[in-house]
Amino acid sequence: MPELLTVTHRRHVTPNMIRVTLSGIDLPPATAGAHCKVMLPEPGESRGAFATRLGGEGPAPVRRTYTVRHARPETGEIDIDFVDHGDTGPASAFARRAAPGDPMGFAGPGAPKLVDFDAAFYLIAADMSALPVAAAALEALPRDACGLAFLEVTTEGDRQEIDAPDGVEIRWLIHPDPHVPSPAQENAIRAMVPPARPIRTMIAGETGTVRALRLLTRGEMGVDRRMSYASGYWRIGMAEDAHQQVKRAESEADEAKLAGAV
Repeated sequence: MPELLTVTHRRHVTPNMIRVTLSGIDLPPATAGAHCKVMLPEPGESRGAFATRLGGEGPAPVRRTYTVRHARPETGEIDIDFVDHGDTGPASAFARRAAPGDPMGFAGPGAPKLVDFDAAFYLIAADMSALPVAAAALEALPRDACGLAFLEVTTEGDRQEIDAPDGVEIRWLIHPDPHVPSPAQENAIRAMVPPARPIRTMIAGETGTVRALRLLTRGEMGVDRRMSYASGYWRIGMAEDAHQQVKRAESEADEAKLAGAV
């Protein structure tokens, strides 16, 4: 059963990222970086009407997948970061108009994406959509970890302060139009000095880029499948529902290619 949360605060953390703080749930700090489902009220919808729909009566609310950026059990709050796409998508539109007291549905969370700290080198790559999970992973790394993070954002102003270990370098890549494919992350990884092994990866963002990086890291670099996380969060020109339908098939095709079956 989804939980009914309440917006307590909203702000732009960078020009193209909105942080919505929600109360009404007790999650441990280690939840940061975990995926969750958010259910969105319609503009002007009352808390009671939304709660009724959240409970299964009437049309189901719009549902989207996001990341818990921070969890603060001492206040019963979590932060969820939304890329600001204007009012063209339901999640961005919700984040732009969210005000204290507004409701939102929440289901989950799943497990954080980086929980095993057994590598000599950590390679993290993400675009704006995956910046929350990448930042949470960087902040969860052991303080003596070594690695590189390639974080692709829309403008220079979208860089964020991330408490990464001293041995993990963050390199910011600027891509002003996310609706145009970008080779920047792949080029940067190809250009880096071969890292110490074993390598653990956490790669997320636009599916076309993620697929290229999966084949690069798993195929050419030889990263063990058990130490590789690579997930497409969205796809250029495709809504989330349609993207989810094709994502699994593409991932299976990639695995078959990596295994030499095709």
